[in-house]
Amino acid sequence: MATPQLLMPKATAVWLVENTTLTFDQIGAFCNLHPLEVQGIADGEVAIGIVGLDPTTNGQLTKEEIERCEKDGTQRLKMAKVAIPLPLTRSKGPRYTPVSKRQDKPDAVAWLVRHHPELTDAQISRLIGTTKQTIAAVRDRTHWNSANLRPRDPVLLGLCTQTDLNNAILKARKAAGKPATLDPLPGHEPEPEEPMQEPKEKSRFDIGSFFPSKN
Repeated sequence: MATPQLLMPKATAVWLVENTTLTFDQIGAFCNLHPLEVQGIADGEVAIGIVGLDPTTNGQLTKEEIERCEKDGTQRLKMAKVAIPLPLTRSKGPRYTPVSKRQDKPDAVAWLVRHHPELTDAQISRLIGTTKQTIAAVRDRTHWNSANLRPRDPVLLGLCTQTDLNNAILKARKAAGKPATLDPLPGHEPEPEEPMQEPKEKSRFDIGSFFPSKN
């Protein structure tokens, strides 16, 4: 758990100098300031124009704590437990994918569907940050660009890490009651990749055939 930070330390120090009998050392330790800087505040040489902030009004310090330390200059002020709810930590959502790589996602889905059929649509969605509708369309071959899809490894495309992919595979196999291994499962060997067709050689056009022979 992170240590709570004092709000507006200089303004708080100004208020403590003006309204308490705490020592410069005590105020400096509480506000994370050097004692000489606190003395400068008291002498009007530092924090000129800064309005003091009462730390008891925002719940960071209690009057009882101030009185306790005023009685003994060797004591140090302790921040009160703030009752203000802390902002919620943002849950891990879909990873951001650069626009230049978003067009690669259907290819990655096709690769995962072919090589790792044990992965669920939800796992694929989390893995490469795509929608379940896109995954279903690739599975059913109803994707608008199905004719041009080329199954490609999402790790090589930079859409996920090898560690994340391995963890997803192991989790899926364990949930299905299958051996938790990264080796190909019996009966689930991927279909062979379709060889890329060599481009047809363009017919050569001989303009000389249109001119009469000089012979």
